[in-house]
Amino acid sequence: MTTDNAPAAGVTATYALRRRLPDNVLGHALFSLGMVARVPYFGTVLPLVERMGPGFCRVSAPKWFGVYNHIGTFHAIAACNLAEAAMGMLMEATLPTSHRWLPKAMSTQYLAKATTRLTAEASLAEPLDTAAITTGTDVVVSIRILDTDGTEVVHADITTWVTPR
Repeated sequence: MTTDNAPAAGVTATYALRRRLPDNVLGHALFSLGMVARVPYFGTVLPLVERMGPGFCRVSAPKWFGVYNHIGTFHAIAACNLAEAAMGMLMEATLPTSHRWLPKAMSTQYLAKATTRLTAEASLAEPLDTAAITTGTDVVVSIRILDTDGTEVVHADITTWVTPR
């Protein structure tokens, strides 16, 4: 299980499921399969949710022929898909059931060739005060996408629209 604190007003069903599964390879794989069943497009990158909690999420993806581009590296849009999966799981773990989110915009920088499996680390710059969100507000999630050497090969900022339900 993650050691992060849960949101005060009730956790989403997605985050509750993640917390019920063991914090090991089997638990990560089972949760990731469930995520792909719910959001099939994420399956194109074969994501593995390695860590998920309020304010932070880590999702990895193997380099396989389904994500290759014409030069044999991890395709830019596949990296964006990985970034969106990490952002989505971060928001599911961060927001209480009293709020909802929608992706609104993505800004992406391709920093280096991605020649290995990738790991997306999504984070919030500061804790989210959902009690203060009484109308819609933009929340920016920063995602670093790293290769196996720890080099940031892609950086994305995804703006989400957060509103009370």
